This record gives sequence, C-alpha cells and structure tokens, in this order.
Amino acid sequence: MTIAVKSFQFSKLLSVGLLCMGLFACTGDKSPADKAQNASASADAKKIAITAIVEHPSLDAVRKGALEALADEGFKEGQNLTINFQSAQGNMATTAQIAKQFVAENPDVIIAIATPSAQAIVSNTNTIPVVFSAITDPLEAKLVPKLDGSGTNVTGASDALPLEPQLELIKETIPSVKNIGFVYSPGEVNSTVILKLLKEKATAMGLNIVEAPAQKSGDIAMAAHSLVGKVDVIYTSTDNNVINAYEALAKVAKEAKIPLISSDPSVVERGAAVVLGVNYHQLGVETGKITAKILKGEKPGQIPVYHAKELDLMVNKKSASEQGITIPQSILEKAKKVVE
Repeated sequence: MTIAVKSFQFSKLLSVGLLCMGLFACTGDKSPADKAQNASASADAKKIAITAIVEHPSLDAVRKGALEALADEGFKEGQNLTINFQSAQGNMATTAQIAKQFVAENPDVIIAIATPSAQAIVSNTNTIPVVFSAITDPLEAKLVPKLDGSGTNVTGASDALPLEPQLELIKETIPSVKNIGFVYSPGEVNSTVILKLLKEKATAMGLNIVEAPAQKSGDIAMAAHSLVGKVDVIYTSTDNNVINAYEALAKVAKEAKIPLISSDPSVVERGAAVVLGVNYHQLGVETGKITAKILKGEKPGQIPVYHAKELDLMVNKKSASEQGITIPQSILEKAKKVVE
C-alpha cells in the first residue's frame, strides 16, 4: 500500500515537472526576433502626462475628448500610448508638486487643463512640449507670448468666449435687470480677466456689476449671501472654485429667489437656470488633435492656439422656477438642451 502511494506521488510530481518545463519552454525564453519586436514596440510607445487643477464635469470632458481624439489619430492607451493623469484637487501646492514630478518624468507631451495647472507646468519647463486647455486668456496667464504660434514649447486650446452674448442672454431672460452679481475667485487669472471685460461691456449696456470674491470653494456660499438684496441675477463664468461648489451657490439662489446664469455647461443640472457656454468635450477633441500633431513631429511653437467656436445654450426650467423666473419662449426655442 505504501509503495503504491509513493509510486503515485512520484508519477504526479514527474507529470507536473514535465508540464512546467513545457510551459517554460513555451513562455520563458523568447527568440531574438520576438525580443527585438517587443523592444521596438516599447521604443515606439509615447508617454503623455495630463494634469487638471480639479476634477469636475467640464474639465473631465476636456480630458475625455482629448483621449478620444488621440485614439482617432492612432495613439491608443494601452497599445502605443501611456497616460499618467493627476488632479491637484483644487490645491495649489499640489499643482506645483505635480508639475515638478511630470517634468522629472520627461514625457513626450504634457497636457495641462485649466490655468493654475498650465501655469505651474509652463513655469517648470521650456523644453517638454506643453498643450494647455480650458484657458480663457493664455496671454494674460503668460503661457504664450502670442497666439498664432508661440515660438516656444507651448500651445493649446482656449475656452474664451465673447461676453456680449452672455449679457444679451441675461437681458433676454430678465428684461428688468439692472444689477448683476459676479461670484469669482480673485486668485484665478481667468476670472479676473473676465471681471474686467464684464464691467466694460456691462457699463456700455447700462448694467452694473456687483463683485463677490471667494478665495476658495468653501467661501462660495458666503460670497453669494453677500449679494442678496443687491442684485437681480448672479452670473458665473468657468471659475473652477465656483464650479466645484456650485450646489452651495444654487442653494443660496433658491432661498433668495435670485436667478443663476452661467457660461459653464456642467452646471445646467446643478442649479443654473440658463447656460450659454463652450462645448468642453469638443474643446478636448481639439486639444487631442493638437497633441497628436506634436507626437507626429510638429513643433508646438508652430501650432496656433485654438479658440472655441461653438456655444451651447441650455436651460433648466425647474431651477428657473425655484429661483423665481419663467424662461422666455424665445430662449426655450433656441436651447440645445432643456432640463424639465
């Protein structure tokens, strides 16, 4: 009995050993041709680093659009493209840390989404190609010296949009409007640029802008409360701190019956009554196309900055009602999206 068991165990071990040897022979050693092919594929793979100041729907749409465009151009993640994405989660110190890390890793291209992230990256490298996106004023942010080909390592896509249509939309929505509240982050270049232009355009149209600065997302509700009784409507732009805390702003607007109008499409389902803004997914697609050009050999300094061309009008009838207004039929008929 004992001999039979030992014989069985020996046979079993012998079979397992032979199987392992067979597997090793099949997978352990690769031919010189296979090794050369793998080495070539690894050498051909491109590395892209992507950073954003914070994650919210509009900035996420930029990133997704960019990756879709890269795939369409033949650069597919997991095949011939490696992606390293990091969000600063709204923290400026983290933004600087990410910039230093990315520069040390030396990727083929860095995509920087939103002004604070782009500024941090650009201040840390003048050699690695940088493609910015969702930047209102690349010149004021000192990202590029000119827009028609910077001559540097930087190019990108701007979400700047004319303010006259925004103000006309406010007047069409609330014909009696006189005072417009503007909640913004004074530390964000995009917002200070918009505030300056907004005041100029509003004054020319007989409207008054009432400022409500908020240093961080946690201050948004307080800034909104400061406008109660002083304004007929609150307007917000693409300010990242404001967008990140939009529900807090919407709560105040609902309680005080102050309509919210914005230029950021992501807030139409988060409390805004009316939105006229850039299609951020399409902006991301253009960002990806620019990145693909660089990966294929073009110099970033020879690629003009792209400016968003299409604006989407969106309405939230429920939010409008909660904020004390009825959306005019003329706006509803033009809206690309209506949330009931």
